[in-house]
Amino acid sequence: MQQSQLHTLVISFFLLFSVYTTFDSTDAEAFAKNTQGTTGTVIETMNSSGYTYMLIESGAEKTWVAIPETKIEKGAEVTYNSGMVMKNFDSKTLNRTFESIIFSSGLTGEKNPPAHSAAADDSFATAVKTEQTKVDVSAPAMEASGGSSGAIAPYQEITVAKSDAANGYSVEEIFSQATKLNGQKITLRGVVTKVSANIMGRNWIHLQDGTGNPMQNSHDIVVTSSEHPEINTEITVEGIVAAEKDFGAGYKYAAIIEEATIIK
Repeated sequence: MQQSQLHTLVISFFLLFSVYTTFDSTDAEAFAKNTQGTTGTVIETMNSSGYTYMLIESGAEKTWVAIPETKIEKGAEVTYNSGMVMKNFDSKTLNRTFESIIFSSGLTGEKNPPAHSAAADDSFATAVKTEQTKVDVSAPAMEASGGSSGAIAPYQEITVAKSDAANGYSVEEIFSQATKLNGQKITLRGVVTKVSANIMGRNWIHLQDGTGNPMQNSHDIVVTSSEHPEINTEITVEGIVAAEKDFGAGYKYAAIIEEATIIK
């Protein structure tokens, strides 16, 4: 087998592996607001793109919840399962932004759950993909993505202060200034959300700091390094920004940090 063919095969395998692990997380706190579900009264509801959006009143609290499309009437008392909490979710299909919304797997005690609720653990991932499609149905997934769409780690509610180094940047700033920063050494502080070890002679570290737009996959940046940090740890890295990095086989990044070292 020629070296170029082997290179493409390795990348293709990495891509497929990432696709099947993209929305797998062991961080329960990032995905669940409550472990026992929450009960409340539906005071507003609407359907869109296979989802039912409900404004649920529970005591003095009002919460937007999205579940796989289900027939729900205003005034109904429901209990919804735990799910991913998304801040400032911009719904293109409904033409509105939700300050906070929970993507739940569905309602508890349903006699006839929605046909696709068996895959409800991916409800957040599916909703994001749906909204991305609505943004531009003609755009190839890799071109519309902040990084390779198969490698994006799911959004987590993280707040990390930007590095105070002279060359310190946030995840959002790196994506928005990728062309300007191309080839420059920068410093980034973030939380490790995923690590793919020893691929093409390096480790692929995903960092998030709470900035960026999950709808554009610019919330999660990949860092390549010889070091292997633990998932869910906060680290500071220093590395070189590469803009529009294309490894072939459709594995393309709008921005990636290479040759990184952990400095703190």
